[in-house]
Amino acid sequence: MEDDSLNRDEVEDLLRSMDSDEEAPASAGEMPDAAEAEARADAILSNRKPPGRQRVVSYDFKRPERVGKEQMRALQSLHEGFARNFGASISALLRTIVESKLISVDQLTYSEFVYSLEIPTCFNLLRPTPLDGNWILDLSPSILYPIIDRMLGGTASTDSTLKRPLSDIELRLTSRITNTFLRELARAWANTVALELELERVESNPQLVQIVPPNEVVVLVSFELTMGKSRGMVNLCIPFNTIERIGSKLSNNSWIGYTSSRSSKESQDRLKDLLGESKVELVVNLASSTIHAVDLMHLQVGDIVTTETDINTPLEILVEGVGKFEGKAGAFKGKKAVEVLQVVPRKQNPPAG
Repeated sequence: MEDDSLNRDEVEDLLRSMDSDEEAPASAGEMPDAAEAEARADAILSNRKPPGRQRVVSYDFKRPERVGKEQMRALQSLHEGFARNFGASISALLRTIVESKLISVDQLTYSEFVYSLEIPTCFNLLRPTPLDGNWILDLSPSILYPIIDRMLGGTASTDSTLKRPLSDIELRLTSRITNTFLRELARAWANTVALELELERVESNPQLVQIVPPNEVVVLVSFELTMGKSRGMVNLCIPFNTIERIGSKLSNNSWIGYTSSRSSKESQDRLKDLLGESKVELVVNLASSTIHAVDLMHLQVGDIVTTETDINTPLEILVEGVGKFEGKAGAFKGKKAVEVLQVVPRKQNPPAG
């Protein structure tokens, strides 16, 4: 096989021919000397970066950044609220304080996620209807076994050295934790998409479950559960291809539920209709007086209490304890009644300063 590489003399001849083609014939003093030609030849032969070129940055095609920054921020804010609600729900279930905290929201490949988990573990395969594909919920044994001990009436042990798959009874108890997680997760995603999360099966070896190709990008949402001195990780794996078609909903802040600062005419009318059916307490203050406690204790039916209020003074009509109207006592169809005379003007706040 012939050697296709150029020697030093051939490189010098090539450089001289390029200079002569690009520029007009130069004088003898302007021709590059042998030292300059040799330096340029060394630069080419040693693969050095020619002057004026931009720096080359390596790109890893195995880990493309497919999830946008805005979508990642939306997912983080969404699951921060979920973490608080899940912590409250599981605390009520176990009747002890359990802290739930969002640790991170990252994107990585599915193979990196699987090989980062310990074996055995509680690897739950979820179906997020109406989305396509599957999600993964991983419960770390370091927090799962103390939770099971608590559910069986024991104390939250810090011993998390058990290295065995869950038994049938433990799987039944774990399903209560999983169902609580899925219920709160569906509520957190309600403003984005109405999810119906179902548990398909539970595996102890995550490497036996292949829901997407190894190089497929997934979003990993990691939580930390703390119960007493025990703590462990709960990981939610969301393949990007399952949420790709709803990416716009994550980008337009629909998950936050922001509304316009100005209400529309329709919303105002709807609010009036709803408030119109509300029941409020209406109280008429006839008069007020001050008496001794001894006289109050000896009051009997038929006794008369005198007041300083004139009979012609308008009565104060209170709505939910707030004075709204002025009225006059009377009777209507044989029943005691009050006639509204005027609306009490709203009190203005005193000017500042």
